[in-house]
Amino acid sequence: MAARPLVARQPNERLQALIQEAACSNAGLARRVNMCGAEHGLDLRYDKTSVARWLRGQQPRGRAPAIIAEALGRKLGRTVTIDEIGMADGKNLASGVGLQFSPTVLGAIEQVCELWRSDVGRRDFLSGSTVAASALVEPSRDWLITSADPQVARNAGARVGISDVEAVRAMTTALGELDHRYGSGHVRPVVVHYLNSVVSGLLAGSYRESVGRELFASVARLTELGGYMAVDTGQPGLAQRYYIQALRLAQAAGDRGYGGYVLAASMSHLAASLGNPREIAQLAKAAQEGARGHVTPRAEAMFFAAEARGHALMGDARAFQVVAGRAVGAMERAAGSSGTGDDPVWISHFDEAYLADELAHCHRDLGQAGAARQRAQEAVDGHPEGRARRRAIGLVLLASAQVQQREIEQACHTGTQAMELLSGLRSNRGAEYLEDFQLRLEPYRDEPVVREFGARLELRAAA
Repeated sequence: MAARPLVARQPNERLQALIQEAACSNAGLARRVNMCGAEHGLDLRYDKTSVARWLRGQQPRGRAPAIIAEALGRKLGRTVTIDEIGMADGKNLASGVGLQFSPTVLGAIEQVCELWRSDVGRRDFLSGSTVAASALVEPSRDWLITSADPQVARNAGARVGISDVEAVRAMTTALGELDHRYGSGHVRPVVVHYLNSVVSGLLAGSYRESVGRELFASVARLTELGGYMAVDTGQPGLAQRYYIQALRLAQAAGDRGYGGYVLAASMSHLAASLGNPREIAQLAKAAQEGARGHVTPRAEAMFFAAEARGHALMGDARAFQVVAGRAVGAMERAAGSSGTGDDPVWISHFDEAYLADELAHCHRDLGQAGAARQRAQEAVDGHPEGRARRRAIGLVLLASAQVQQREIEQACHTGTQAMELLSGLRSNRGAEYLEDFQLRLEPYRDEPVVREFGARLELRAAA
């Protein structure tokens, strides 16, 4: 029988370039890989000959490629992925990047850094991808059943201290405020470049356990913000990836409360915008279950409000009423305690105005015009001027309730106020709300005030 022909291997030019960039010899890399493997409980015995084989195109098995990438990353002072070292072994990392809830901290770092790098590079698979409901629910299941990460400390690149963590927090606060005022179209590119150029280096650095937990917590918040901004710029598939990684980073931080927030405030709202009411309720319930005992009444109110959205979209008025009552009760407990003093920073913004906003959506979807109008007005009155996008959405909700009550002239007046407020923002979400409102006006399209509103909307779109 003739011998099976050998498959010709291609030289691994990616690995060669990284070894040169790291100014590392083959023997030096082998030693670093063996040491790194020992930290992960692996007895690796590579030498310079092993590295030479890798450079000729041989693919090491098991966890070795990830260990090689980590060893090179430590020498370079940044995160290096197995895709970068040419050892993806035929896997299309790009198409699936960001969609997995990694079982290890190292894998989580690699995946989120690859997501940021791909986003900066404007990879087509990110901007054109769609959202699968199962890809939202499955990570929530993983989050619920996965044990806490026993250790996140690293001894790799440059030393990372608490001041670096505080810088990430300050950037998150500043960028979030700019987003509220001007819309994500103005701000999101800054967020993504900061994550890719600065934050990825911090994750690849050296940090003790306590600093590492705080670092993962701060990066989770900024990653979630990047996901929200993807929604606001019309990229739900990209938002999905950011949210999944924010959930994994929260797990590494040991913050069950914030993990629940990502499920209830981020993933469930993404499911709502895509018309998947069953998944909304599932995600909110997962948040309640997984964060039980780890959150304040204010956060509980937000989790219940998210579940209420799902019941309302499914048309289940009875279930909505029960859960909405729990949300209101939790908010009353929050108001009756020490204000926001006991609340973590990520939930302190959720006040009576935000809750009214959520309930206004629910009443609108259930066709309860009077209650929707009341809650929408409460939201508009309660949101400060700095929440320009949120105030505009509240005005659209109010205008929609006025349409349901057949007060068409008043509805167009309110809708125009929302349009004027949104004129200073670059927000895809705001534009979608206006488009939805215009559809609600369609039965009255022959009335002069409706035609005038439509003309103004066309002028805005053309500007």
